[in-house]
Amino acid sequence: MITNLNKIQQNLLNNILENFIGKDQIKEYQSINWEEAIHPFQVNKIVYPDYYTSVNYHGINNGYLNPIAAITYDIITPLATLPSEQWLRQCLLKTITLKPKKILDLGCGTGTNTLNLKKMFPEALVLGLDLSPYMLVIADKKAQKNQQEIIWKQGLAESTEMANGSFDLITISLLFHEMPQEISQRVIQESFRLLNPQGQLIILDGNQTRLRYLKWLTKLFREPYSAIYAQGDVIQWLEGVEFRGIKANPLAGIYQITSGYKPK
Repeated sequence: MITNLNKIQQNLLNNILENFIGKDQIKEYQSINWEEAIHPFQVNKIVYPDYYTSVNYHGINNGYLNPIAAITYDIITPLATLPSEQWLRQCLLKTITLKPKKILDLGCGTGTNTLNLKKMFPEALVLGLDLSPYMLVIADKKAQKNQQEIIWKQGLAESTEMANGSFDLITISLLFHEMPQEISQRVIQESFRLLNPQGQLIILDGNQTRLRYLKWLTKLFREPYSAIYAQGDVIQWLEGVEFRGIKANPLAGIYQITSGYKPK
């Protein structure tokens, strides 16, 4: 149960959720004992960084460390991604140029992209990593409903504590606009370390060149780091870590898919 809301807030949330996802699913979410549900996904020694806990994402208190964020993410994201979320995510899948045996989805959220990857490569080991155990609860429920075996892990995208050369493919979707530039660059460095030689990194996020002139848009979606992200350059970040074969594909005016390879 979500217990940190007053009665008016709870009724409003229920009405919104019922309209978008239906009464049966809202009953399912209401039945969750969140403290028990997040326990299997929590890493005891995890330390939540200040950049993650000191801001509100999408205007929600405590950001993603909140069951409301996990429940509403799959409602908010399609509304905020034009022309459609699935179209963007399919564009990411089309960027894959290899047949990976081990895949990592960094900042996986509720696992939409992770599920797509598993369906595309059913024989591959697929791991979704996110810092929010609440998001991982929803991701795991979606995987079970789709009968997909995916490993879910709580952790920092910039410091995964996994072994060098663990993956053939790493994807990062709609994550960099939600963290400071220096953290995004650390995530790219971590991705380089985690990839096998000739492994591919794919990043789906906002088109920085366009977003820096659309300040009203970054304010509209109440993303605390979007304006900061827009001042950076993902391509330069990849070049700085010595990725090769870097390509950037602008999408739908405000998005971009950027890919690169770890050299031999």
